[in-house]
Amino acid sequence: MEVVPCADEEEVAVLAADAVAALVRRRPGAVLGVATGSSPARLYRELGRRHRAGDLSLAGVTVFLLDEYVGLQAGHPGSYREEIRGALAPAGVPGDRVHAPDGAAIDLAGEAARYEAAIAAAGGVDLQVVGIGANGHLAFNEPSSSLASRTRVKTLTARTRADNARFFDSPDEVPTHVLTQGLGTIRDARHVVLLALGERKAAALASAVEGPVTARCPASVLQLHPHVTVLADPLAAARLQDLDHYRHVWRLKPSWQGL
Repeated sequence: MEVVPCADEEEVAVLAADAVAALVRRRPGAVLGVATGSSPARLYRELGRRHRAGDLSLAGVTVFLLDEYVGLQAGHPGSYREEIRGALAPAGVPGDRVHAPDGAAIDLAGEAARYEAAIAAAGGVDLQVVGIGANGHLAFNEPSSSLASRTRVKTLTARTRADNARFFDSPDEVPTHVLTQGLGTIRDARHVVLLALGERKAAALASAVEGPVTARCPASVLQLHPHVTVLADPLAAARLQDLDHYRHVWRLKPSWQGL
């Protein structure tokens, strides 16, 4: 696991965009895994800026979302698929190349299996962008989730629903369930880039990076992954015990090595 203490949120976005750009230069038809929420929003804006400047094209990528709310019909403005389509359109990603689990499916277990198969058929995820929840959740794998789990239905905690209420007209409108990639599914990605922003994420990030691997902090499973990049702003990184070491390693990293 590589931990990069960044100067601010802007540097987090720029470095994450550099990783995406390097991947697409190597493989224009790459498979990109994306997350929703506030943590990656600046990254998506940076990708759009580079596209407008003529420095980057994501027209050939295939995109898979981490999760989708259960019960929202296709096209619902609160759906993650619509959110990501809107966020990535300025970066040149065609809407029909953005894939998400169907939260309105009648057979949710069957839909979860279909989504897993679709990711595998695409060749697997080359780079997966993730955030981290204040309680350590990864995607919607809340504490106590199996570290080997696959895509499935999960019940949201009251805290997570409250965190997401800002995306709905009323807290009561936030769905209680989601279809989410499992921790085992996320670990299948060849490169995972975790974005951590703000003081609210500091305790969870410290547990995920430096604590034991445990279902109490689902993001800690990334310690078992061979290629994880953690990009954290100063507030999110503040509780890392080995912060000085991470800074030292980043300063001395060869420029040719990349993320």
